Amino acid sequence: MPDRKVTNKRDLAWYKSRKYTPEKLDLARKALDEIRNGRKVFDAIRRYPLPNGEGFLGKHLLVAVYRQHIKSGEWKPDPALLARIRMKPMRTLSGVTTVTVLTKPYPCPGHCIFCPTDVRMPKSYLPDEPGAMRALHHNFDPYDQVAARIDALESIGHPTDKIELLVLGGTWNAYRKDYQEWFIHRCLDAMNEQGTATLSDAQLFNETANHRNVGLVVETRPDQINLQEIEWMRSLGVTKVQMGAQSLDDHILEINKRGHTVADTKKAVTLLRAAGFKIVLHWMPNLLGATIESDKEDFTKLWQGLDPDEIKIYPTQLLKNAELYNYWKRGEYKPYTTDQLIDLIADIKPTIPRYCRVNRIVRDIPSENVVEGNKRTSLRQDVQRELARRNTRCQCIRCREVRSQKIDPKHLQLDDLVYQAEFAEEHFLSYVTRQDKLAGFLRLSLPLPQSPQIGFDDLMGAAIIREVHVYGQSLLVGEEQQGAAQHAGFGSKLINTAKQIARQKGYQRLAVISAIGTRQYYLKRGFKRGKLYLIQEL
Repeated sequence: MPDRKVTNKRDLAWYKSRKYTPEKLDLARKALDEIRNGRKVFDAIRRYPLPNGEGFLGKHLLVAVYRQHIKSGEWKPDPALLARIRMKPMRTLSGVTTVTVLTKPYPCPGHCIFCPTDVRMPKSYLPDEPGAMRALHHNFDPYDQVAARIDALESIGHPTDKIELLVLGGTWNAYRKDYQEWFIHRCLDAMNEQGTATLSDAQLFNETANHRNVGLVVETRPDQINLQEIEWMRSLGVTKVQMGAQSLDDHILEINKRGHTVADTKKAVTLLRAAGFKIVLHWMPNLLGATIESDKEDFTKLWQGLDPDEIKIYPTQLLKNAELYNYWKRGEYKPYTTDQLIDLIADIKPTIPRYCRVNRIVRDIPSENVVEGNKRTSLRQDVQRELARRNTRCQCIRCREVRSQKIDPKHLQLDDLVYQAEFAEEHFLSYVTRQDKLAGFLRLSLPLPQSPQIGFDDLMGAAIIREVHVYGQSLLVGEEQQGAAQHAGFGSKLINTAKQIARQKGYQRLAVISAIGTRQYYLKRGFKRGKLYLIQEL
C-alpha cells in the first residue's frame, strides 16, 4: 500500500514559485497598461519584445502582473481584462476547470488487440500523449499531478476554484481498493492545499476549500460494474463514469478480444443510471471486422436504450506496439483514410441527440506513433468544416454551448426534452437562447417500476438529479460578469422545475448525486445529507 504521509502547504512551494526577472515584469506591466487602455493584446505584446532576442512576452507574464496588481490593491478585479489575456480560454468555457491525472501502470483485465502496450504506462496509453507525459514526469503521484496542473492553469489565467477531476489510466475498478482510496485522498489533499488523515477528512475539508471538486470521473470496463463497485465509487465521491463500449456488435467485440459482451455494456449502463451516475461511453469505428456501413449501423444502437450522456468517438489507430499491427502486416486489417473518417463522422454526428455531449472525436496520439490511416488530431475541426460544406450541423451539447457569448436571461426558453432510456424516463431540462445556444441544463432521471433495485436507502422512492451544469466561462465562486450564464440563478430554477416534475410524477423524494465540492450548494437549497446522496423529501 502506498505511503500515507500527510503533506502540508509547504509542499506546494515549488509549484507556486515563478522566476520572473524584474526586466520582464516591467515590460509586462507596460504591455498590460496598454491592453487595459484598449490596445489589442497582440499589438501590445509586439511593442515590448523580450531582451536579448528571446522573443515576446507570454500571456502567463501578463497574468502574473495582473494578479500582483489585484493582490496589492492597486487594481480592482477586472474579469473582462483577465479574459483578454487568458491563454487557451476554451479550457474553461464549459463552466468548470478540468484537471486530468493518470493512475500508475497496472495489469488490465482486457486483452484488446487495438490497445498499445508500454511497460511505462497504464494499458492503452502512450508516454508521449500530453496528459500521459505529465503523469510520467510526476511518476504518477496524484498529489504532484494535481498541484502542478492547478498551478499551470492559474499561471495562464484560468480560475481553479471549481475542478472536475478526471482520473484516467486504464480500468479503475481493477486497481486495489487501498490504492484507489489513497489516490483520491491525495488528489483532494492537493486541491485542499493541506494534508488530512483520512479520505473522509479530505472530503469534508474540500466542501469549502479554495479548489473544490465539482465532479469526479473514472474510466472502467462494462464487465467491472456491479452493485458493490457502484457503492464503493459513491463512497469515493465519483459522479461520472467513462466506459469503453467500443462496439455494439458481439462478433466485433469477440474478434478484437475485448473480453465483454454487448449485454455487459447494457447491464452496466442500467445500473449506473439507476444509481444516478453520469455516463460517458467510448465508441470506436474502424475496429477489426468493421466497415463504414456497419459502423454507421452500429452507431445508431447507442440510442436504443443506452442513451449515454456523453460520448467519445475514438477511431481505431494502428500502432506498432498493439497486436492489431500483426493483423495489418498479414493483410487482414486496413485502416480508414482520413477522408473516409471525416465522411463517416460527418454522416453520424447530426444524428446525435440534443441531450448528449461529444467530448472528443480522436485520441490525442502524436502522429509519429500511427503506422497507417488517419494521423490528424484535428479531426473535430475537419468534421465541422465538412458539416458546414454540407450546410448541416450537429446539435449535441458541445456544439450548442453558449461559451463566452453574452446572454439575456429574459430571452431564454426552458425546454423539457423527455426520452426513454432503459428502465428510466429521462428529462433533459435546459435553458436555450433564441439562437439555440445552451446556457444550462439539468438531467432528471425517473426510475420506472421495473428498474433494477440498487438497494440504497437514499434512493428509495426517489427521482434523481444526475447533473446540473451551467455553461459559459468558468467564474470564481461569488464572482459575477455582465451577461454571463454562471451565477445567474439558472441552477436553482432548474432544480425547482425538477422538483415540480418529480412531485407530479408521484415520487416521494428527490435525490442528487452531488460532487464533494457542490454539497454546500445543494444544502443551501433545502437538501439534507444522506449516506451517499443528498436528498429532499417531496
